[in-house]
Amino acid sequence: MPALPFEVLPDADAAARRAADHIAAQAREAIAGRGRFAVAFSGGRTPEAMFRFLAREEIDWAKVHIAQVDERIAPAGSSDRNLSQLRAALLDHVSIPKAQVHAMPVKRADLDVAVQAYGRRLAEIAGAPPVLDLVHLGLGGDGHTASLVPGDAALDVTDADVATTGPYAGRRRMTLTLPIINRARGIVWLVTGAEKSAVVARLLRGDETMPAGRVNRASALLLVDQEAAPKTE
Repeated sequence: MPALPFEVLPDADAAARRAADHIAAQAREAIAGRGRFAVAFSGGRTPEAMFRFLAREEIDWAKVHIAQVDERIAPAGSSDRNLSQLRAALLDHVSIPKAQVHAMPVKRADLDVAVQAYGRRLAEIAGAPPVLDLVHLGLGGDGHTASLVPGDAALDVTDADVATTGPYAGRRRMTLTLPIINRARGIVWLVTGAEKSAVVARLLRGDETMPAGRVNRASALLLVDQEAAPKTE
């Protein structure tokens, strides 16, 4: 298994800024080479600062397509929705066409139909099968990433790029699956906080017993703050 490149930044703010710089560089490269940049962002509290820094970057937003890595099945506008956070921290501050923000359709009554529809949307923006230019991931203390949590059936989906999960922390989720995450041209992890140090060490060891350990390490970059860095004896 190849080593996972990683950088330790002084604090959470510095890690967020470095992640934004990396995403912006990948965006400019993709736009120069292929005419567009298709990126998928994860939710959670950790990326909020990253989104704010990213809003200040020089990017041709007219050529960017933004998808979601995961979303809670909650009403539109709910503070539980990752989209609400993404809008407040990034989308409301950049000139991206609304048609190029591809929100997961979690409001649909039939979630099986919604999953299929989102898979088709990803194919429209990133080819068939979809190859995203960059996927942003976080890391949970239990080793989950995206909304691929230990023991959930979505973790073992191999024939679809999108799936729904069982209840997790009070909500079902819609999530990208390992096949589309692992096809991406690049992956950037952003992980902060002392409570993540042990699981970061497991990720760096390539521990495939946790969901995050099954993510492709080629063309990936792990960014952590000093608190989340693995502790040496």
